[in-house]
Amino acid sequence: MAEKRDYYDILGIKRDASAETIKKAFRKLAKKYHPDSNAGNPQAEQMFKDVNEAYSILSDPEKKKLYDRFGHAAFDPNSAAYGGAGGAGASGNGPFGSGFGGTGQGGAWHYQSGPGGYAEYHFTGDDMDDMGDIFGDMFGGMFGGGFGGGQQQRRANQPRKGRDLQKAITITFEEAAFGTKKTIEVNKFVECPTCKGEGTKPGTSKKTCPKCGGSGQVTQSQKTPFGQFQSVTTCDRCGGSGKIIEEHCPECKGTGKIRKTVKLSIEIPAGVDNESVIPIRGQGEPGVNGGPTGDLYIVISVKPHKLFKRQGDDLYLEMPISFDQAALGSELIVPTLDGKVSYKIPAGTQPGTVFRLKEKGVKRLRRESKGDLYVKVNLEIPTKLNSKQKKAISEMAKVVSEDCYQKKGGFAEKLKEMFK
Repeated sequence: MAEKRDYYDILGIKRDASAETIKKAFRKLAKKYHPDSNAGNPQAEQMFKDVNEAYSILSDPEKKKLYDRFGHAAFDPNSAAYGGAGGAGASGNGPFGSGFGGTGQGGAWHYQSGPGGYAEYHFTGDDMDDMGDIFGDMFGGMFGGGFGGGQQQRRANQPRKGRDLQKAITITFEEAAFGTKKTIEVNKFVECPTCKGEGTKPGTSKKTCPKCGGSGQVTQSQKTPFGQFQSVTTCDRCGGSGKIIEEHCPECKGTGKIRKTVKLSIEIPAGVDNESVIPIRGQGEPGVNGGPTGDLYIVISVKPHKLFKRQGDDLYLEMPISFDQAALGSELIVPTLDGKVSYKIPAGTQPGTVFRLKEKGVKRLRRESKGDLYVKVNLEIPTKLNSKQKKAISEMAKVVSEDCYQKKGGFAEKLKEMFK
């Protein structure tokens, strides 16, 4: 399946675009690719669908917030980030509030200091019961198991995805801007190499449960004043799996998995920012009953830069300039992430003026374009002057009249009118 395009890229807007900008971009593209204007054009039809999908997410403040944080994974039912900070069954105990519980797994995120100085979180806890199971527990599957008895057994037998893990790492400002590769260590459960995840001693196999006959259910009849009813419950001998282990694996003690520290090489794309989440598929914990392995989610934290501040894909820089540079104009040497560039400011540049250097910001995530660099110039007044320097400034003040100052001259005129 082709990777889904970035919603901002589809609409052709920046990540910090306003609601009005998002709406204008949508209207323009929806009109351009509308089926009525592109009959028989499958590319235009697909683009029209993509534009509508992008707008449905980015026009909703809550959905937009989730997308900015988790990307497409926030709306993928098979992802642990599904629903972002409010996925079904989320415990609310993780570093994201109630995040990463989206597939219906209950439990809690637990912190531990991971190898290599990384913070490490693990999600623990069993699947949360749905309302059908709650009624099944209350009534013991009466009325032929209609309140979830059979459903509970089927879920015990069916393949289930392994638990997802989350790992927080810190990278430099430059690494976030240009992308990087990192080797991380994750302490997690992996499939037991001795029994291949079966939990049985090598040379042996699981046996059919003698209590339930392999069905995973135990049926009991009960006489009541209203007649005879059947109660279907999960077999307490095999836990509903229909199989038992007579001889456990000596390494994993019958669990089918062992804890191990695993080294992984991960690629961090250019353009990530604080709280960006990178999914690593299949690097979580082993599945149950042959289910798929869970996923690993890398949560990015970016160190601040000494000079630049970042907002979206744009960078902001404040540069001090002298009086003569501001008054006469000057060729400034401006630092950028790609190196130094020359930029000429005009004569009479005022303090606080902001200049824009196009395409000198951060590369947009999953796109080829870059943000801009905004340079604010601040006039620095000298504080340590010798007598010769003071005299030179005094002489200059005598020859530079108030007419040379636009704001000062106008202010003086207003004062004269005020005190006539």
